[in-house]
Amino acid sequence: MSAACLLRPAGEPLAFDAWVQSMLERFEHAADRHLPAANRVPARLHEAMRYAVLDGGKRVRPLLVYAAGEVSGAGPDALDRAALAVEYVHAYSLVHDDLPCMDNDVLRRGKPTVHVAFDEATAMLAGDALQAEAFRVLADAPLPPATRAALMRELAHAAGTEGMCGGQAIDLAAVGRTMSADELERMHRMKTGALLHASVRMGALAGEVGEAALAAIDAYGRAIGLAFQIVDDVLDVESSSEVLGKTAGKDALQAKPTYVSVLGLEQAKARAERLRVEAVDAIAGFGASALRLRQLADFIVLRSH
Repeated sequence: MSAACLLRPAGEPLAFDAWVQSMLERFEHAADRHLPAANRVPARLHEAMRYAVLDGGKRVRPLLVYAAGEVSGAGPDALDRAALAVEYVHAYSLVHDDLPCMDNDVLRRGKPTVHVAFDEATAMLAGDALQAEAFRVLADAPLPPATRAALMRELAHAAGTEGMCGGQAIDLAAVGRTMSADELERMHRMKTGALLHASVRMGALAGEVGEAALAAIDAYGRAIGLAFQIVDDVLDVESSSEVLGKTAGKDALQAKPTYVSVLGLEQAKARAERLRVEAVDAIAGFGASALRLRQLADFIVLRSH
């Protein structure tokens, strides 16, 4: 069954909110099925892993995987595997980011962070295990070897020193100092943008895409990945902890450079909007199959949490 058959019913497409809800339910079911059972030894570690992944978050990365899969005609199992892998890596990064040795935060996705709900050692191990699970779920996927390798390659590059981990290292080193706009963009493209970009590419690579189509997907992913972090910077200033589900205002409190501190609030918003337009323009040639990617670009930039 193609992704188009799976994700878009005959006739009029689902309204965006209904599509999101159906994808969230699909993802939650897949995660519940593939994560180790909570009563399996070592039970406390498995409980912490499930706590970190299930029942929370916007699931933007899995949604990008599913949306890109509509463009590439990817099969449902391939998309589930890719969606799980990117969300496992994202969840592990949040667990580690919240630890006292990093951001020392107590609230995530509207509930106590993993090290608060369990303990620091368990949180560290849960993050480590989720990173391993991300690659296991791809390695064990019933897909052609070349597809499995391509998906694992994308995830490894996005999560490593040239992506998320490297960006986090730059972020930690930047506390209390001034960054130029170019330095800030590089950090954001690595820390947050790389995994969002990889989510789109993995959804495309799970199916069939030519070089020109992949180049358009790349342009979309680069633009929307940076836009997401700019909006996060804005919301950290404008929103509340209750709305965000995480601690608001901590960037300023920790003297972290952000798009708001470097460019100002209005210029940051304008930059995010330009990136939204850039992302949508990049996929204009895909027509109706890119509907969900276009809608996600709007959601990411215009969201309030």
